[in-house]
Amino acid sequence: METHSLWRSKRVAIMALSGTLLAVGLLFEFGLSWVLPAELLFLATAAISGYELAKEGVSSLIFRRRLNIDFLIMLAAVGSFFIGHGEEGATVIFLFSVAEFLEGYAAVRARRSIEALMELAPEVATVRRDGEEMKVPVGEVSPGEVVVVRPGEKIPLDGEVVGGVSSVNQAPITGESLPVTKQVGDEVYAGTINNEGFLEIEVTKRSDESMLSKIVRLVEEAQRMKSPTEKFIDRFSQYYTPSVIFLAIGVATVPALVFGLPFNEWLYKALVLLVVSCPCALAISTPVAMVSGMTGAARNGVLIKGSVYVEEISKVKVFAFDKTGTLTEGRLEVTDVVGLGHSKDEVLLKAASIEALSEHPIAKAIVEASGDAKLMGVEDFRAIAGKGVTCTIEGERYYVGSRRLFKELSVEVPEERAWNLENEGKTVVFVGTGREVIGLIAVMDKIRDTTAATIAELGRKGIKTVMITGDNERTAKAIAEKIGIDEYHAELLPEHKVDIVEELSKKYGRVAMVGDGVNDAPALARASVGIAMGAIGSDVSLETADIALMQDDLSKLPYLMELSKKTLKIVKENIVASITIKGGLGALVFPGLVTLWLAVAVGDMGLALAVILNAMRLSSIKSRSLVPPQASEPQLSEGVTR
Repeated sequence: METHSLWRSKRVAIMALSGTLLAVGLLFEFGLSWVLPAELLFLATAAISGYELAKEGVSSLIFRRRLNIDFLIMLAAVGSFFIGHGEEGATVIFLFSVAEFLEGYAAVRARRSIEALMELAPEVATVRRDGEEMKVPVGEVSPGEVVVVRPGEKIPLDGEVVGGVSSVNQAPITGESLPVTKQVGDEVYAGTINNEGFLEIEVTKRSDESMLSKIVRLVEEAQRMKSPTEKFIDRFSQYYTPSVIFLAIGVATVPALVFGLPFNEWLYKALVLLVVSCPCALAISTPVAMVSGMTGAARNGVLIKGSVYVEEISKVKVFAFDKTGTLTEGRLEVTDVVGLGHSKDEVLLKAASIEALSEHPIAKAIVEASGDAKLMGVEDFRAIAGKGVTCTIEGERYYVGSRRLFKELSVEVPEERAWNLENEGKTVVFVGTGREVIGLIAVMDKIRDTTAATIAELGRKGIKTVMITGDNERTAKAIAEKIGIDEYHAELLPEHKVDIVEELSKKYGRVAMVGDGVNDAPALARASVGIAMGAIGSDVSLETADIALMQDDLSKLPYLMELSKKTLKIVKENIVASITIKGGLGALVFPGLVTLWLAVAVGDMGLALAVILNAMRLSSIKSRSLVPPQASEPQLSEGVTR
């Protein structure tokens, strides 16, 4: 930022000096008729304003064998002095330098919010060493050391909370509007703000490896990537500039040589044509909009890894979603407890007592559902691979597991009640002995609060939605109906998900795949655009996805579609405006209605400013929450105890 400030200060000083000299020169020539002093001031203006311009133009011609915009303007200015229009040559150089400054300032401003993220991480951390607290530069803090963060302070490094409880403002990284509670075992990130509690944090990453540093680096790399539109304009400019010079030579010479018209008059028109044809606004019309759009997305918790994906996402016809961890929270909850000749409390208590020794996700959900109930003592606990668990309680052997487990024990299972629950998209666990089933427990992966609203919003935008899952057919169908998704494919292995993405691509065109970025990596890579959920905690997601949602918020997807379409709309507006205004001014050159200073003031500086201001409108687009006003957790049926 300091370099940018120095650059701006120097450029502003040069513009102020040359602008003053130009104003005095114009006063001398047209107010006082002091021609010679005026010409000297015009030359000084051109020299001061045009030094960098001339250096870049000549350097490009000699070392890169390319005629660029700077060379066009320099040629027009030199020509204007040659035919006695020094005031216009100086004005052209001065106004062009102002336009260049505006373009540079726009680029700096677009990057400023990303650099501001980096500045959020403090330069010094309070580290606890040998029982004492000391201030240490963050670059000198090693993983494994403990830093302390007091209320209102910024968290200096990525780490894990080892002491204290507090709410943390993660908005700079995730775009979350509400603080997130952090306690022992939770991850925290550099640059986020500790609100009211005292936290002790064990550092897990060096300062240059933090999530914040990674985001900044990826955004900077993304800004260097060019979209197809940008690449086309670059290729077009390579041929356009030489063509304009040859056209200007023709305009200057043919009327004089063939028709005997005044050479100076047509040389002046040729110089005006050179300035009018300068493609500055056209050249920046796409990148300034793309950078503004990507920067705005980053501020809203969406990391787009290149302008090519801004274009691609706007053309997507289908969104394919993985189910677990994407449409759902990836966290199982008990929804139903059914007692068969036994109370529901007894069924849940015995199941929780048995499952307390298991690490299976279903076991954890059952134990959590038992709440603070005192668990029973168990003996001889054993896991039965792929089927369930068993142990002895009060001298009797109990089993908790699948339908298959009890059928192998020759125990009759209540099929109808189990099927009814499974048809609601739930997974059924049987609880019983070697003689009978005493109850059923149904668990379900909680659907995200924003899922149904996001699917509906995408549908209103004309986007087809597809769910791709490894779940069984009944579960997949029930969830698809509940969230209103258009199509689903069930019982798929990871490699089969890739096949489905390929089929969707052939049938509909461009496909965006939304997943967790880890086990969905093949499908994400095959899709036109791969979008990873919850990338704030996953280095893999940040690296593999084309677009990363920094928090688990599906409502960012409609925002992403809106942003991409508005970005491309602004790109088109900028291109059309540039071509139309340039074309109109070009047509007015031949009747002599456009002067050099007017050409650069309107067709260059004015147009460049308009293009930049138009692109900056993208920063006003904000993501909006699609969470229902009173989102509630799934109700536990039949009196389940928590």
